[in-house]
Amino acid sequence: MDDPAIIKYPLVSVITVNYDQPEITCDLIESFRKITYPSIEIIVVDNDSPTHDPDIIFQRYPYINLIKSDRNLGFAGGNNLGINIAKGKYVLLINNDTEVTPGFLEPLIAKLEQNPDIGIISPKIKYFYKQTIIQYAGYSPINPITIRNKGIGFMEEDLGQYEEDRETNYAFGAAMMIPMEVIRKVGLMADIFFLYYEELDWIQRIKDAGYKVYYIHNSLVYHKDSITTGSMSPLKIYYLNRNRILYMRRNIHGWKAFVSSLYQGMVAVPKNITTFLIKGQTNLCHAYINAILWHLRNLFNKELHNNPHIT
Repeated sequence: MDDPAIIKYPLVSVITVNYDQPEITCDLIESFRKITYPSIEIIVVDNDSPTHDPDIIFQRYPYINLIKSDRNLGFAGGNNLGINIAKGKYVLLINNDTEVTPGFLEPLIAKLEQNPDIGIISPKIKYFYKQTIIQYAGYSPINPITIRNKGIGFMEEDLGQYEEDRETNYAFGAAMMIPMEVIRKVGLMADIFFLYYEELDWIQRIKDAGYKVYYIHNSLVYHKDSITTGSMSPLKIYYLNRNRILYMRRNIHGWKAFVSSLYQGMVAVPKNITTFLIKGQTNLCHAYINAILWHLRNLFNKELHNNPHIT
């Protein structure tokens, strides 16, 4: 006879990636100590932190599973490492710079337990440092030409306008839950992205496999992301623009791919280069050009379409 506790509270594998931020990661784990859901395991993947010793995380919370990568695998690779050892029926990927609310897990579990056609979900996400402002309540579709989309509720004050669960186009990488069964079917995140667009690519594969994506209104997570637009580093410019085109190459097909390529080559690339030069941002311009050149060097690289699977 099945144990009713196991049926009611399926194990959730919580996975977060740490890179040189052990104190921030400890804050996240501390918030998990206050949750009301009783069946979780916590896996922290350290992405080869160069300065701050991640061992303090395990010293403070010896019940967690701390995995140390011998190199920086990026967001996708780090989470994939954690997924490979996860034991839960459900996997929660959550940024280390978030903090959770006590009852946030129950609505997520209830939604997935009652709807096997849902493949991935995200809670409502608000800003940690201004907790009345919404960061995520869903996403619009990605425009197949510009490869851009918009966040639903983004930067709006929470006045109760998103108080119902709804099907949406994409989950949010800062906090998203996926059944392990779905991961086994569609594979892991494509680690070639390293940073940015990897979860959007993954979610598109989940949708292509026939699953739905949902925003869950009564599950709340706070994100320590800056509420103001931060400065754009060369690293961010490089990966954002390289991976936007990589997403296009992996997910946009036929005439839309042709038109999107024309748009990128004849509109987006000249416009962005000109803008950087006018503003005197030569370092960002250099990073942007390198992002474009990466695609020219990998024009016929079939490995761009590879998807890793659970080992």
